[in-house]
Amino acid sequence: MGSYNFPKLYRQLFTRIAKTKLIMSNQALFFFSYLGVFNGLILSIYFFFFRSKKDLSGYLLGSLLLVLSIRIGKSVAYFFDYHLAKIYLQIGLTACFFIGPFLYFYVKAETKQIRKLPKPWVQQIIIWTVIITLVGIIFPYERFPPLWGKYIIPLIYLQWGVYVACAILLLIPTLKKIARKEAVKPFEKWVLVICGAVTILFMCYVWAILNITRGSYINAALWFSLVIYAVVFALLYRKKTNDLFFSAARKYADKKLDPAEAQRIIGRLEKIMTEKDLFKNPNLKLNDLAREINVSGHQLSQVLNDNIQKNFTLFVNEYRINEACNMLSQHTNLAIESVGYEVGFNSKSTFFATFKKIKGTTPSAYQQSIAPDL
Repeated sequence: MGSYNFPKLYRQLFTRIAKTKLIMSNQALFFFSYLGVFNGLILSIYFFFFRSKKDLSGYLLGSLLLVLSIRIGKSVAYFFDYHLAKIYLQIGLTACFFIGPFLYFYVKAETKQIRKLPKPWVQQIIIWTVIITLVGIIFPYERFPPLWGKYIIPLIYLQWGVYVACAILLLIPTLKKIARKEAVKPFEKWVLVICGAVTILFMCYVWAILNITRGSYINAALWFSLVIYAVVFALLYRKKTNDLFFSAARKYADKKLDPAEAQRIIGRLEKIMTEKDLFKNPNLKLNDLAREINVSGHQLSQVLNDNIQKNFTLFVNEYRINEACNMLSQHTNLAIESVGYEVGFNSKSTFFATFKKIKGTTPSAYQQSIAPDL
């Protein structure tokens, strides 16, 4: 009967299991990363050719997704094959040279509502194309890798970073609106998401180049895949997608209501709110209120924004807070948080935060301030 070296057998077994797990993990990583690249290319084709609304912003976003997909595709290929031909590295870095410009042009087209491609933008693209093409021909990566690693690649990322900074500066007014808790249009949120995603992508690559964290090179590809899935989700599951671009918002803004009609809508709105106490419904929606006064949700939203300078949430919450103040002044036996539920808020924290925002004080402080001196 033969003897067995069980410790050795166990070590071999665990080694095989570990190798199998590593192979499966790498395969999943490769699949997930390249699926993001593939979806990015499909999305760019969609914005170029299949989107129903043809506009400058759509073409710029398609161009941005195209160069991002090429750049990420090169990253994934290089991560799994360090012996990848230098020509593919050069193609990926060439695409990287256009990420910053296309991001900046897209953000500016949306924030400044530009409908036609300005000549300076065309000139910039031509200049960058000539520069990177000449550099690639005269100093190909395959023959001059130290030159690329020491000078050309850092300059490419510097150019990308400058354009990202310029794009962020364009978004400062939108960020201020968010800080003031003002209403932000869907296309403004969309631009923030795109710019934020590219900024994080840029940071991932810089992080990898500086070698701050070992193995961080693939993070950019993973992040890109996540963003692409989020974009696909937004396009597939939102009831409307045209409002993700300013052109739709502009079209809506151009259709101003007659001032007299707007005042009639406001009159019906105020009457229905006071007579039926609709604000006490915690699940009240814009379209629900619009149906009560026989107008469309778009018309009601337009009247609130253009004639009352309030969004739907603020308009309803002011009725709720005013009713809460009335109840607090009557010194009912209700606890303060119960007052919030009575007037239509579905949580204590929301009631307290909204009360403080509108009245500048807390509900308890307000109640104390109106209490009679004894």
